[in-house]
Amino acid sequence: MSSPRSAAPPLIELQNVTVVRGERVALDRLTLSIAVGEHVGILGPNGSGKSSLIKAITRECWPRYTPEGALVRLLGRDRWHVWDLRTLLGIVTNDLMQTCTRDVSGRELILSGFFSSVELCPWHEVTAEMQRKTGEVLDLLEIPHLAGRMMTELSSGEARRVLIARALVHDPQALILDEPTNSLDFHAQRELREIFRKLAQAGTSIILVTHHLPDIIPEIGRVILIKQGRVFGDGAKAEMLRKEVLSPLFGGPVDVLERDGYYHLW
Repeated sequence: MSSPRSAAPPLIELQNVTVVRGERVALDRLTLSIAVGEHVGILGPNGSGKSSLIKAITRECWPRYTPEGALVRLLGRDRWHVWDLRTLLGIVTNDLMQTCTRDVSGRELILSGFFSSVELCPWHEVTAEMQRKTGEVLDLLEIPHLAGRMMTELSSGEARRVLIARALVHDPQALILDEPTNSLDFHAQRELREIFRKLAQAGTSIILVTHHLPDIIPEIGRVILIKQGRVFGDGAKAEMLRKEVLSPLFGGPVDVLERDGYYHLW
């Protein structure tokens, strides 16, 4: 379950954030806050602004200026050195997945996370401690067998695990996962969700952005609903994942089934 809210600065805080991409308003005066240690699902239909929200957090998209002001803060700060951010947030997105699909081995890609690159360069000095940590995350995610294989040879599920390992080399406080089970078959989806549960139970905060209800693992206690760039709902998972709430979110009648801590939509 999610950790209780505290008086400490939020891990992530957005206030009155508007993001325009091209001619489209992707985020519209969006405000939300996520506490340290909290496991959160961010759910919304395609085009609702979920990916833009991640890009606002990672500073790939900057909020539009408004007279009321807009804030994006991490642990109470709006300015960070990029190297310091690596120990705060681990990011796994589909854009990064495409970038990292190249002729490098799984081990090399994980090691590249120490240098904020996607491959090792001649000037990168790989230390024994980096090698040890790489072995540790390979074991944690149960993928030592992928260390020597090329990223271009891996299945989508295998590649996703290697990318998660790369995000974990700095022991980040939180892991942000963008549509993590896209393009995976049923078996790979189940395996990946078990990995997320393992990480959550080990103390890594999971912030999972998705439009698939089954991605919201049992450890997630809070769900934020996003529609048309705004917060549509925010509360306890059992309250948010009801057909009365999700039908207007997805723009049509739906039914919801809960089984073994997972929710399913049809």
